[in-house]
Amino acid sequence: MESGQRVVVFGAYGHTGRFVVAALRERGFVPVLAGRDPGRLRALAESEGGLDARPASADDAASLDRALAGTAAVINCAGPFATTAAPVIEAALRAGIPYVDVAAEIEANADTFAHFTDRARAAGAVIVPAMAFYGGLGDLLVTAAMGDWAEADEAHIAYGLSSWHPTAGTRAAGGVSHERRGGRRVRYTKGRLEYHDDALPTLQWPFPEPMGSRAVIGEFTMADAVTVPSHLAIPEVRTYMTREAARDLASPDTPAPAPADERGRSEQTFLVDVVVRSGAGERRAVARGRDIYAVSAPLAVEAVHRVLTGRTRTVGVASAGRVFDAADFLRSLSAGGHLSVELLP
Repeated sequence: MESGQRVVVFGAYGHTGRFVVAALRERGFVPVLAGRDPGRLRALAESEGGLDARPASADDAASLDRALAGTAAVINCAGPFATTAAPVIEAALRAGIPYVDVAAEIEANADTFAHFTDRARAAGAVIVPAMAFYGGLGDLLVTAAMGDWAEADEAHIAYGLSSWHPTAGTRAAGGVSHERRGGRRVRYTKGRLEYHDDALPTLQWPFPEPMGSRAVIGEFTMADAVTVPSHLAIPEVRTYMTREAARDLASPDTPAPAPADERGRSEQTFLVDVVVRSGAGERRAVARGRDIYAVSAPLAVEAVHRVLTGRTRTVGVASAGRVFDAADFLRSLSAGGHLSVELLP
């Protein structure tokens, strides 16, 4: 258990934010609820036994300063992160506390690295973007699979989702990203992000059993295209999505996730299959679990715990695999029952 340190959850009443609040309490932290809707904050605070609720908006720096005052860290769960990440990071730097977010937006994460790396390093601050299912988990798996390799030729991250019922926040963030790209697609190739208009290929991916071979959409690029190459010498980072999940996401008729157990998790299951290749060598890491939104909470909370207890490897803006011991981090998640992990030679 922790020592009762207060951690701000910005966007606490959102779908992922509620999971983060619960995960913080389970670890002995005291969540401080923040967000722009005072009514929803009050309702959540009352349902959580009277937690501190602090209205704050990304476009009001003074309100953010009030929200972060006297706290140990902030977890930003409020998308679109293209709008919220920079203001909340600025507030965290002013408050002198670490910042973690659950951003899956490729451009928003790239902006965080581009705009805050030097300032955060100079301040000795720790800023961890994309500490979630997309971006964080994949980076941890790739880093752990790399082991003692200093570089690799390519990394493949295949997402085997049983379904994907997107939240309103996911849809809003996707709309912002689509607009920023002018409707183009993006991939990480030859050591850089590349925007293109090519059709996405469909191919078969040999997932481990019991999932087995499944049709996936190739170049279904996720935040891993930012986090992984931010610290690993891998010129080709490719991500894939099961065809059924991609169809769910694309359909405007797919409903939001519905709770199916006592923890509020949906019935969705996932298998993340990572393959790293260097020359003739190949290494693999596999993670299995339930509900991509729910599992983002222990990822973010474990990150905060490690930062506050000094279990970090660097300062500045850093992805999960760079700032933490990736294999040890994954073992902690597995020991906590949040997912299962296999590292295969």
